[in-house]
Amino acid sequence: MTLVELTQQLADMAWGPHMLILLVGGGLFFLIYSCFVPFRYVGHAINIVRGKYPDDGADGHISHAGALSSAMAGTVGMGNIGSVAVAIMVGGPGAIFWMWISAIVGMATKFFTCTLAIMYRGRDEEGQVQGGPMYIITQGLGKKWRFLAVFFCVVGLVGNFPLFNSNQLVQIIREWLFIKPGFYPTAQSTFALDLALGIVVMLIVASVILGGIKRIALVATKVVPLMILIYMGCAFYVIITHITEIPYYFKLIITEAFSLNSVGGGILGTMLIGIRRAAFSNEAGIGTEVMAHGSAKTNEPVKEGLVAMLGPAIDTLLVCTATAMIILISGVWQGTEAEGVNLSAQAFNVTMPGVGPYLLILCVVFFSISTIFTQAFYGGQCFAFLFGRRHIRFYQYFYLLAILFAATASLQEIVNIIDAAYALMAIPTMTSAILLAPKVREAAKKYFAKLAASS
Repeated sequence: MTLVELTQQLADMAWGPHMLILLVGGGLFFLIYSCFVPFRYVGHAINIVRGKYPDDGADGHISHAGALSSAMAGTVGMGNIGSVAVAIMVGGPGAIFWMWISAIVGMATKFFTCTLAIMYRGRDEEGQVQGGPMYIITQGLGKKWRFLAVFFCVVGLVGNFPLFNSNQLVQIIREWLFIKPGFYPTAQSTFALDLALGIVVMLIVASVILGGIKRIALVATKVVPLMILIYMGCAFYVIITHITEIPYYFKLIITEAFSLNSVGGGILGTMLIGIRRAAFSNEAGIGTEVMAHGSAKTNEPVKEGLVAMLGPAIDTLLVCTATAMIILISGVWQGTEAEGVNLSAQAFNVTMPGVGPYLLILCVVFFSISTIFTQAFYGGQCFAFLFGRRHIRFYQYFYLLAILFAATASLQEIVNIIDAAYALMAIPTMTSAILLAPKVREAAKKYFAKLAASS
């Protein structure tokens, strides 16, 4: 059995129908259990991000905007570009519909998990406030549940390695900046080029991640919003210039989602592929987002839950849909051997000839590297919980070396490893959130009542 086949079996086992029940079923539970109340306060959530409700003197390390930007730096990237391409190639257009459903229930999931992130923060051995599923479990459920916190951190170390983003970043730079212009002779025997590009990425990442979450948040708040604007500007141009085709492709997405003969293997197969890719896109229920929002400078848990709720709306409903439209309109998803981000680059080349791939490369570079920054923080949090913060430099050095491995590995191996780890991370995250959901609903009632009284 090859490594690809072995990792594929592992990923398929981890992403069985039970994950459909856990992530989508759990998200539906949160949606109904909250009586849809958080969704009525989207405007209030935006005002919190804008700094209208400051938390002077509160515990934490970064602002609400910094927490949202850091969390989105970990999601708006290859999960929205390369992962959408993977979803369409493996599951067909119908997989996008299930990504949308996952995002909608994911908004409710993030409200609950990230409210808990502030409600049950812990302190490390240096006395610094920290947040994440491991602290929610130990602080909220008690020490007898510590095994679940340890399990999350172990699989979190693997799930947050910079594998997918590093691999796809090197791939698109190699293909479009070296091989296609003729600076590198062929696509064969590219190990030396991939390694050199990996070293460059590694050095850039090292300059930021060794400075901790404050430096990561500083870079993310400047880079992520600008790149989203550029990317969405490209998508807007493609959609406007093909506006008559848009209704057809939306209809195709919906009909394929419920087709018994879909590429993904019927309704259930397409559904699982869409949810699998959405988990990588918005991370709702996975637990990584909890660590970013757990660092927010606030003592009001519900405020951070509202801020976190905005994430899936932006990165999956907006950015992923834009990517899907570009790929579907281009037609390159039919009859091509391209995979991941290279498929997206081909789509940009068809819909925006000449300049398209290079605008995509600009976005991919910043999206990918900012995601790698944030994943380093997530993995570092898991490592610190297991082994202590004083040893975190060892993890960071190993993390940087993992970039070199990812730069020279195959895409399928990478996708399978990360998929399996993400599925396993969701088990402790969703379990603890469901068990502690009454605490969130109680806090939400008090917060919204106080907000109504002050208005």
